[in-house]
Amino acid sequence: MKILVTGGAGFIASHIVDKYIELGHEVIVVDNLSTGYTSNLNPKAKFYLLDICSKELDKVFQIEKPEIVNHHAAQISVPVSAKQPLLDAEINAKGFLNVLESCVKHKVRKVIFISSGGAVYGEAKEYPTSEMYNPKPLSPYAIHKFVSEAYLYYYNNAFNLNYTVLRYANVFGPRQVSHGEAGVVSIFIEKYLNNETPYLYAYQENPDGMIRDYVYVKDVVNANVIALEKANLQAINIGTGVETTTGELLREVSKQMNKEFNPHRGEPRPGDIRKSCLNIEKAIRILGWEPQYSLKQGVAETIEYFENK
Repeated sequence: MKILVTGGAGFIASHIVDKYIELGHEVIVVDNLSTGYTSNLNPKAKFYLLDICSKELDKVFQIEKPEIVNHHAAQISVPVSAKQPLLDAEINAKGFLNVLESCVKHKVRKVIFISSGGAVYGEAKEYPTSEMYNPKPLSPYAIHKFVSEAYLYYYNNAFNLNYTVLRYANVFGPRQVSHGEAGVVSIFIEKYLNNETPYLYAYQENPDGMIRDYVYVKDVVNANVIALEKANLQAINIGTGVETTTGELLREVSKQMNKEFNPHRGEPRPGDIRKSCLNIEKAIRILGWEPQYSLKQGVAETIEYFENK
């Protein structure tokens, strides 16, 4: 198949590009390199240095005629979205609309859209949270992800555009950027490698930090492979269903790197959700997918990557 991957020079999508190419697919990458890196690019992929908001994007579709679009390009920071909601809307809502318009015009068969199970549900009353729960997003980032899902429903109804939505938990692994708040595992590792003390952000009533569902990037890649053919017109949680506090995560990293657990303490950031954990029964049932990596295994591989970088 011919697959266009937006954000394909970024952390998660570059791993997906590698796997698609390994499986024999022809891959086109569109990335503006705002958070992606040329070092992540697979040399067998055709690369366009381009913003998804650009009018020039349509020319890429016209030239390449992809069958599948895997949409990972995004503004990924919740605090940035809270401080700059118009910027977030420009990239995560209008940028995606620009992609969808080209998909319809050039008869793309299917869109795999990456949403956020860690954000769209908000402070969910159902826990672990299933796809049946009505999202109550608490940040512009989460709002625009949920709006994008609604646009997919519209484009299917109006133009018969097929899609699968993958709602990620907190993804970690090699190539994750350690700036901003999104890559907490890589932040902890790089702090220790630089002989610095990591920060543990927590609400006063939960001093061990926020609860999250951490899923390893190789497991996420497998979900994106299966979604090429399955889960049409579905939203699917991609996580582990396992609760992990930020403190537990830092203790695991500290233990594996032979460092003392004695973090600086900090207040929660704007948009920080107290707890998030995904019910993955639908992924098991519809995709036939479930995670293969434990937190311990994923952290070990991620540490090895950063130590050898």
